[in-house]
Amino acid sequence: MTDLSMPQTQTRTQSATGKIALRWLLYVLLGLFALYYLMPLFVMLTTSLKSLEEIRTGSLISLPREVSFDAWKTAWSGACTGIQCEGLRPYFWNSVLIAVPAVVLSTLLGALNGYVVAQWRFKGANIIFSLMLFGCFIPFQVVLLPMARLLGMMGIAGTIPGLIFVHVIYGLGFTTLFFRNYYVTIPSELTKAARVDGAGFLRIFWSIFLPLSLPIIVVTVIWQFTQIWNDFLFGVSFSQAGTQPVTVALNNIVNSTTGVKEYNVDMAAAIIAGLPTLLVYVVAGKYFIRGLTAGSVKG
Repeated sequence: MTDLSMPQTQTRTQSATGKIALRWLLYVLLGLFALYYLMPLFVMLTTSLKSLEEIRTGSLISLPREVSFDAWKTAWSGACTGIQCEGLRPYFWNSVLIAVPAVVLSTLLGALNGYVVAQWRFKGANIIFSLMLFGCFIPFQVVLLPMARLLGMMGIAGTIPGLIFVHVIYGLGFTTLFFRNYYVTIPSELTKAARVDGAGFLRIFWSIFLPLSLPIIVVTVIWQFTQIWNDFLFGVSFSQAGTQPVTVALNNIVNSTTGVKEYNVDMAAAIIAGLPTLLVYVVAGKYFIRGLTAGSVKG
């Protein structure tokens, strides 16, 4: 009697071996891509920990022979951004004062707008939403002049409240889009039932929709914080001395050179300026992906 189980066993073994090899090949490719992607950050970090002498005589990708945090201290509190040598510290806190209120306001207003457009249908709702969506794709440069005139008329030009206002207005289209797409997945019967029970417009929003909105709130906060913190054009256009964000200060440090070019200070300043957004993505990156996919399927 012929044993037919041996060829089948060999086939299964070969298939399993092929899958393992393919998986390891995928891991190796992903590792190489990760190394390639992280190489600039590695160079920045190692350069910021080297002395100028070691930078001139050593290799670009070599580890520092002697770790020094002097460049970080200089970048934080001593680097020159023109005629002033205060480092990034005051500008860093300016960015915090701009980003935090702007993120909170744009997220709250976007949630309210998305709730209205998705659940409280009215005549012209689709037109209004389309216009807001159109505003998301207007280039920054187009709104500079009208926004500057508006800030001047309001008396907040060159101030931190003015920059907060600019970022809230420009980000409102994106936040409305995020919340609207999320809220259309919530059954309208939930709103109807709450209205039958006597709940009003704000009561339904505050007690029902906001508690269900944590995934999309995380997405909106990460998106808005990244956009506002990394913004340069609005910061350089609508600020003045004393109210400039950290991105403007970083540009001034890199381009304000007297004597020897301090590459270690430039690299340290760049890492300090980008550290908040990096930490946000490291801490909340998985929630960002979950939030994006949470409202992708209706029902």
